[in-house]
Amino acid sequence: MKYLHTMVRVTDLDASMRFFRDALGLEEVRRTEHAQGRFTLVYLAAPGDHDAQIELTYNWDPEVYTGGRNFGHVAFAVDDIYATCERLQQHGVTILRPPRDGHMAFVRSPDQISVELLQAGGRLPPAEPWASMPNTGSW
Repeated sequence: MKYLHTMVRVTDLDASMRFFRDALGLEEVRRTEHAQGRFTLVYLAAPGDHDAQIELTYNWDPEVYTGGRNFGHVAFAVDDIYATCERLQQHGVTILRPPRDGHMAFVRSPDQISVELLQAGGRLPPAEPWASMPNTGSW
């Protein structure tokens, strides 16, 4: 058995690409347009590791999605959690659960999908501004 991908439905493909590709740093692996079904699929993966992917499903006809919190979250290991959170902030992303412990942070995509960030290779020493930053909202 091999893990392939996690699918999430998105309401604004451009906003989702700005989050997952531009801010989070994932690479677009492939994209398919399905005119008859009126949807687009975009597969993204971490640079250098295309084995585990996230599939963004964009339905061309507007829909309201509920229960994003019920989905749970996707998780990524990052080389430097502080640098990753700083890059996300520069892209306008709110750090909901800051990496106070040098190990874990949470953010949300434009469609409210929770994204957990975990420090690869062990915790970093606590550092400001993260160590004293409060939680914001829910993740």
